[in-house]
Amino acid sequence: MNDKDKGRRVLGRGLGALIPGAGGGGVRPGGTGRDYFVCPVERISPNAGQPRKRMSDAGLSEMVDSIREQGIIQPLVVRRSGDGFEIIAGERRWRAAQLAGLKEVPVVIKEATSAEAFELAIVENIQREDLNPVELAQAFERLIEERGYTQAELATRVGRDRSTVANSLRLLGLPAEILGMVADGRLTEGHARAILQAGNAQNMLAIARKAAVGGLSVREIERRARRASSVKPHAREERPAASPQVRSLVERLQRALGARVKLVDAKGKGRIEITYTSYDELDRILNKILK
Repeated sequence: MNDKDKGRRVLGRGLGALIPGAGGGGVRPGGTGRDYFVCPVERISPNAGQPRKRMSDAGLSEMVDSIREQGIIQPLVVRRSGDGFEIIAGERRWRAAQLAGLKEVPVVIKEATSAEAFELAIVENIQREDLNPVELAQAFERLIEERGYTQAELATRVGRDRSTVANSLRLLGLPAEILGMVADGRLTEGHARAILQAGNAQNMLAIARKAAVGGLSVREIERRARRASSVKPHAREERPAASPQVRSLVERLQRALGARVKLVDAKGKGRIEITYTSYDELDRILNKILK
């Protein structure tokens, strides 16, 4: 069995990948993570750091109908929080249960720190394919920043290829407007990666807006992006290619800020330029820098 198959096998175990031995056990309010018990919905709160930001109204409505018909088949995964519990996995089930009129839901307690809970939530969402490409990229970025993983280590943790993680993180170099198009489904992840070849935010936005309304194929976007990136202003002074160290730093800054970054270095002196396309994007960048 190769490494890729091993990763898929880990994620294919469902709830067992989050809680060893889950799925059986008695009803014990003092459960240790292996047993479930029925908990009042008001004692449960959503996780503020939940990687999934968008929930389909249609999907939620379908789950409400299913719960009314079948009940909740799989317990929520929670961790202790004050006098209640915070959701690690199962927020949509919790919301749908309330809409269905349930007063109690089955839960399994998992002892986990905030960082561990976030990682488990990502794994659960990946299993269900619930994250859109932008949410997934932002979740990967947060795990790298908070847990100190390399891309290879992160790929192993979530059962994905390292190239998949790297390509996902590259999306964060797109302007916020384009990220919104991807999150809304107006552009696919393939479209977004092709747009990255356009070279600067202005070119990217021009192509993305046409693609969103004109239904351009990925191949056509790649062609337009290459053409746009090859056009250089006449007055621009040719500079030597950036060193591998500078390129690596620029990539790290772009992932951290979710914006285009330019670094001009001349023997230890220079400047950093950060491109933003709206005040909302500027606010988001400043929040990342000043937090």
